[in-house]
Amino acid sequence: MNLDDFSDLIERPDGGVRRDAEERRERLNVPVGALGRLDELAEWLSAAQQSAPVRTIEQPRVVLFAGDHGVARLDVSGRAAGTAHELVRATLEGASPLAVLARRYAVPVRIVDAGLDCDPELLPEAVVRTRVRRGSGRIDVEDALTAEEARAAVRLGIAVADEEADSGTDLVVLGDLSVGGTTAAATLIAALCGTDASVVTGRGGAGIDDLAWMRKCAAVRDALRRARPVLGDQLELLATVGGADLAAMTGFLLQCAVRRLPVILDGVVGAAAALVGQRAAFRAPDWWLAGQASGEPAQAKALDRMALNPVLDHGVIVGEGCGALLALPLVQAAAALAAELPEREPDADADAEADADADGNADADGAGDETDGGAQEATG
Repeated sequence: MNLDDFSDLIERPDGGVRRDAEERRERLNVPVGALGRLDELAEWLSAAQQSAPVRTIEQPRVVLFAGDHGVARLDVSGRAAGTAHELVRATLEGASPLAVLARRYAVPVRIVDAGLDCDPELLPEAVVRTRVRRGSGRIDVEDALTAEEARAAVRLGIAVADEEADSGTDLVVLGDLSVGGTTAAATLIAALCGTDASVVTGRGGAGIDDLAWMRKCAAVRDALRRARPVLGDQLELLATVGGADLAAMTGFLLQCAVRRLPVILDGVVGAAAALVGQRAAFRAPDWWLAGQASGEPAQAKALDRMALNPVLDHGVIVGEGCGALLALPLVQAAAALAAELPEREPDADADAEADADADGNADADGAGDETDGGAQEATG
């Protein structure tokens, strides 16, 4: 498997359709610019769908990749190592912020176990059957995955993308349920952007104190030393300092681009997978939308590198796909407005102007007739 092969498979969204959408926007009753960024979102979606006018979003889906990271054993996370399954359980039971939002917006949620560190009996078979391995390695001192596990994780992501595309999903909200995932994500982004550990290390969705932040910086620094020698091979990079969930998300994002399935990204973990995907296929980010600015410095670095401008910046750091899901109603609103607002009637306007011109000419002719008559009477 070579991720660079995706570069030949991925095309950009249809530029001609986007121009058609832009021209149609200029004909709507609402003045251009009055809807702000909603116009841009609708045009992006229209190009992805190859449809002008854009089609409304009918079957969105939240897809969450779950995994534990061995680096969490260094106390770099606000949650205890090996407890990502608790996040999964809370989501399944409807008790997590993501679950509440998904219920409110009537969006189904799919959870994919790529590398949870728990007994399979703790979760439904439908979730754990996809697991690549039990937890990912401690990236500061060992590889996250073997080469074969990395390939298996990428293949898992590809399969999930195909299943979603084949089932009729028309937009994906992508998130993660992980413990230690932001440390691995910061390492990947720092390696790909050529940045030091302190520049990309944030405090994660669970929040950490200063001592934990310093431990996290040290872990990213040590992992970076292991990452730099393998920068030329994206798959090896994922195996060395990524993780099963990150590798699966990378495969998922790339295959979504192949299948022309637009994706809303959430936080730093998704941004890291996307950045690896961009390194493999430079056109792929055209199929992705940054749902929110999570406040993580590594995410800001990755989005800047991919030229993705977040839709929202509202201080939500809980992760789990919440920020991306909060952006979904705006994307849906943009699509509905572009699809359903009526166009102006230029013919009617032109007829009115023509009638006005005709009336003006008629008045002028009448005035000329009266002048001619007066002149004749004076002569007589």
